[in-house]
Amino acid sequence: MSTTSTTSNDIVYVQALQSTISASASIDAGSADADQNVATDALTITLPKIEAGNLGATFLFRNTGADGNNTITLSPNAVDGINGTIANAAADSVASGVVDKDFVNTKATANKGDYVILRAVALTEWYIIGGVGIWASEA
Repeated sequence: MSTTSTTSNDIVYVQALQSTISASASIDAGSADADQNVATDALTITLPKIEAGNLGATFLFRNTGADGNNTITLSPNAVDGINGTIANAAADSVASGVVDKDFVNTKATANKGDYVILRAVALTEWYIIGGVGIWASEA
């Protein structure tokens, strides 16, 4: 009896899901792990409330608009805060971690390709785990 073995040299690509946000919206935990691309100015994107079932949820928000065109506002749930720093050659944008304070990619300094990656690491605490660009916390 003969045995046949089949192999393939095909390359397997791992692709991140891409989502385009074109209007202010609340996103849910089911949208985690998809890149959220934003090319429309003056949008507010409300993050899901952090709960035990969505700890570890990770979101990437990317500015895909023209340089100096987009203000992107990320708004945590009223009981959650955003913590961390995005280093930039020109400035540091620090999120204070104070609950219910927005995190903004500022319009005048926005560049196509600016991004931030947020992860729910504890109840009430989003942490910045990566990013590029000038972002600022709401005062």
